[in-house]
Amino acid sequence: MIKTLLVIAALFFVGCSSDETNVPVVPKLVVGKSLADLKLNDQFEKAHTLNEDTYRVIFALGKESGHICNDFFVTQEPTYLAEHNTQFVADISSAPSVIRSLFIMPGLKDFKHTVLLLDNKAIAAPYREGMDVEKIVVVYILNKEISEIKTISTTEELKATIEKKSVMSVIAPVINSVLN
Repeated sequence: MIKTLLVIAALFFVGCSSDETNVPVVPKLVVGKSLADLKLNDQFEKAHTLNEDTYRVIFALGKESGHICNDFFVTQEPTYLAEHNTQFVADISSAPSVIRSLFIMPGLKDFKHTVLLLDNKAIAAPYREGMDVEKIVVVYILNKEISEIKTISTTEELKATIEKKSVMSVIAPVINSVLN
């Protein structure tokens, strides 16, 4: 009986072993790189790409940064991000699939703001590579190309970053219309 239980336990752990290989990850969040291929599902499984008028993408790559962002966005109008030419991406790939399906996804569906999801470790890895995952990563884009990256940590910084009218947010629509 004990031998049978040990064999079952061994098979269980072998079955749970990681199939990941140590393939080098090429970072996606690098100044000068394009984000034109960014295509992620939101919390309702609707596919999204970068809008032509998106000039900022907020990445929450860690649990705490995700909570800071969502706690702030839930206090805003549902159109807040779109009105500020911003999209929000949350990385939930590190949570076990059972936790994602039972707790995280139902919780995200309660939000009125759109949350684009990195829910696969292989897809999330290039966005995490070289980034401080404990902070909120703000990626500024022009014509879907990264022009600047900065990190922030607080709700106050998040609000100021999103609401700040930069020179780029004023001239980017003109540049994008000429380039397209």
